[in-house]
Amino acid sequence: MTADKKIFFASDFHLGMPNWETSLQRERKIIDWFHACAPQADAFYLVGDVFDFWFEYSTTIPKGFVRFLGTLAQITDRGIPVYLFPGNHDLWFADYLVKECGVILVDGPLEFEYREKRFFVHHGDGLGPGDTSYKWLKKIFTARFARLLFQWIHPNLGIALAHALSRKSRLSQNPKEDHYLGNAKEHLAQFVTQHQASLTKHPKPDFYIFGHRHLVLDVQLGDARYINLGEWLHGSQYAEFDGQTLSLLQWPSQQPAEPQNR
Repeated sequence: MTADKKIFFASDFHLGMPNWETSLQRERKIIDWFHACAPQADAFYLVGDVFDFWFEYSTTIPKGFVRFLGTLAQITDRGIPVYLFPGNHDLWFADYLVKECGVILVDGPLEFEYREKRFFVHHGDGLGPGDTSYKWLKKIFTARFARLLFQWIHPNLGIALAHALSRKSRLSQNPKEDHYLGNAKEHLAQFVTQHQASLTKHPKPDFYIFGHRHLVLDVQLGDARYINLGEWLHGSQYAEFDGQTLSLLQWPSQQPAEPQNR
């Protein structure tokens, strides 16, 4: 770690969505972002829904993404760690990307300190109050028996079914049609407030960084900032922290991304 280095955060690439041609254009943009940031990078954090669907069969992985996977391997081969978080669309990671691309798979929240600032990072799905039906579904989908059952579905059918369900998802729509509901109604804002209140004897995170919501958000909640990273289906936002300032930026302009809540 040197003074001129930074850490980078991005989420919700949704590679594979909505079709091969559009996904490939987005994949090339993501690769350009990686290569531009890598000389300054201490680490990358990919905060979930990198793929619109991912499942590792015994001898098969989803077709495509070879440029992206090769870039991950190049980055980690240079000694730059890439932390990969499962999202609600790609929750079925196993060990393929760990072995072949060198990523560090993060199962659950990650809390760490970087240059005297504390970070709490998670995709954001299932956190906070409410959303009970999804929380039960996630428990079922992440159970070992669910993986075993899905392995018996032929990949042509299983992957097609997953993409069909994704296209019907609210979050696959244009985020301009969505809006921030306010601190009292947003699950993740409530989670941050409750988590801060629970840490009476422990250091509190300065930054809570999530994906999932598909909105660019920078919300001050007490002494902490709740950051939502946006998405790359319709936008291309990311965050960087240089040791003093955390900035939300737009690729490829590298200009500030305007948070919706402001």
